[in-house]
Amino acid sequence: MNCPCGSGQPESGCCGPYLGGAVVPTAVALMRSRYTAYVRGAIDYLVDTHLSTAPVDRAAIATRARTTVWRGLEIVATEGGGAGDTEGFVAFVARGETGGVPFAQRERSRFRRAAGRWMYVDAAPPGRNEPCPCGSGAKYKKCHGAG
Repeated sequence: MNCPCGSGQPESGCCGPYLGGAVVPTAVALMRSRYTAYVRGAIDYLVDTHLSTAPVDRAAIATRARTTVWRGLEIVATEGGGAGDTEGFVAFVARGETGGVPFAQRERSRFRRAAGRWMYVDAAPPGRNEPCPCGSGAKYKKCHGAG
């Protein structure tokens, strides 16, 4: 079975090992594995890979995972987040359907390496020269970052 993250790889050779506890080597691999965790309802993984100073809302994460039919993940751009980096950004579009209403979540997520592990930090605004998360194809500074 192909991995839900859209890599085209079998889940057993893609995100499956990460959800099972293997070390995630890059920010984009963590992004893909977190998407797969939403699809699979792996709430512990989502909580454990979220670096936050505030408590993580486990119930909200569980509700979102349970009530959403996930339709696909598209990685739009990456910045940093490699094996030698301490921070990285991944712009993506996650598509799904909640309550019969389709959606496309466009986000630029920030990741940080903490204690040797990649962790999701938060959604960050896009860099000025990155593609706009709205999907227009224009750079952020010429689209939603203008003004």
